[in-house]
Amino acid sequence: MALISNKKASFNYEILDKCTAGMELFGFEVKSLKKSQGSLEAAHVTVRGGEAYIVGMFIPPYQVGNTPNEYDPYRNRRLLLKKAEILKLSSIEETKGLTIVPLTLYNKNGLLKIDLAVGRGKKKFDKRESIKKQDTERQNRREFVDR
Repeated sequence: MALISNKKASFNYEILDKCTAGMELFGFEVKSLKKSQGSLEAAHVTVRGGEAYIVGMFIPPYQVGNTPNEYDPYRNRRLLLKKAEILKLSSIEETKGLTIVPLTLYNKNGLLKIDLAVGRGKKKFDKRESIKKQDTERQNRREFVDR
């Protein structure tokens, strides 16, 4: 079961490949995420210095009074990946037109995992096609239920 999902990712990007990673978090961030607080909407992954980071992910403090004053809810968080996976992501990041976006954040055996996807940005006409396809599918389901 997903704690947080990026619903706009499949609309804005054509998903090409997926992988899973762990994250380096503070304790109060983990508590906040397990309460399904946070957002992946503006997040993406960058690779710097042989390490992968998720940038732009919002995690609010669990208890505002008990968090440190210098806490930044949009801070860069390190992803826990193997070296081969990091090299693969860095080569993908260098490719023009490809972006690494987070899809879902979920709990697996008490650990928080994040699903990452390699995506190519959709053009405006591709998004229109997606909307038309969703509308026709929705219309077909309604007609099927009515019968």
